Amino acid sequence: MSLSRDQVHELAKRLMDAEANFAPVGPLTAEFTDLSPDDAYKVQLAVLDKRLASGRRIVAKKVGLTSKAMQDMFKVDTPDYGMILDDMLIENEAEYEVSKLLQPRVEPEVAFMLKSDLKGPNVTVEDVLAATDYVFPSLEVIDSRIKDWKITLSDTIADNASSARVVVGPGKVSINGLDLVNEELIFEKNGEEIGRAKGEAVLGNPAAAVAWAANKLSEYGISLLAGEFVMPGAFVGATPVQAGDVIKATFAKVGTVSVKFV
Repeated sequence: MSLSRDQVHELAKRLMDAEANFAPVGPLTAEFTDLSPDDAYKVQLAVLDKRLASGRRIVAKKVGLTSKAMQDMFKVDTPDYGMILDDMLIENEAEYEVSKLLQPRVEPEVAFMLKSDLKGPNVTVEDVLAATDYVFPSLEVIDSRIKDWKITLSDTIADNASSARVVVGPGKVSINGLDLVNEELIFEKNGEEIGRAKGEAVLGNPAAAVAWAANKLSEYGISLLAGEFVMPGAFVGATPVQAGDVIKATFAKVGTVSVKFV
C-alpha cells in the first residue's frame, strides 16, 4: 500500500527534525513495515524539495551500496541514490567538526565530473565515459538520521541514501586511457591501512554505477546534469570516525584526498 501524500511529508519532517536536533529516530520501516523503495524515494524527494526551497542547490548526485562490502555491511542487495547539495561540501585536507554530524562513517570514491547530461533509460558505460569531463578523488561522509544505523534499504533511501558530506579532492584526471576497473585504492585511518581495493569493487566498474544512476533517476524524471559530479559508490566499506581521526584515500592514478575530524 502506497504512502499518502501526508504520510510522505510526515516522514520527511521526521528525518529533517532528526538532523536539525541531532536526535536520530527509529527505523521508518519499524512503523511502516511495507515501506517500498518507491515510497522511500518519494520521502527523499520531499526532503529535497524543502532543502531547495530554503535556497540550497544540487551540485552532485550519489550512488550508494554499489560494492559488496557496503551491501554486506547493511544487508541489502541493490544500489540506491541520493543528492549532494552545495552546503555538504568539504575542502580537501580540511578540519571538520564531528559535532556537526550524528553517527558518521567515511568511504573512498572516484567522483565523475560531467560535461554533458546523462538522461536514462538505456545509458551505457560508454555513454558515461563520453559525458565525463574528468574524475577526481573524494571521500563521502555518510551519516544516518536513523538511530544506531538500523536501516533497511527503504530507510536509507528515504534518508537521502545516508549521505551527509563530501570531501572534494584535488586535480582533474582525464578519463582517456584511465583503467577504472583496475584503479587501485589504499584507504588509511590515522596513518594505518584499513582497506585496499580496485575499481572493480564498484559494480564491476565505477562508470557502471553512474550509468545505473542515470537509468534509475530517469524513472523519476531526473537526469545527471553537465556541471554536476557523480559519486559512484565506495571501493571499500565505510569506517566510523570520531574527533581526532584523520582519513586518507590514495588512488593510484586519480590522486589523494584527506580530511581530519576535530
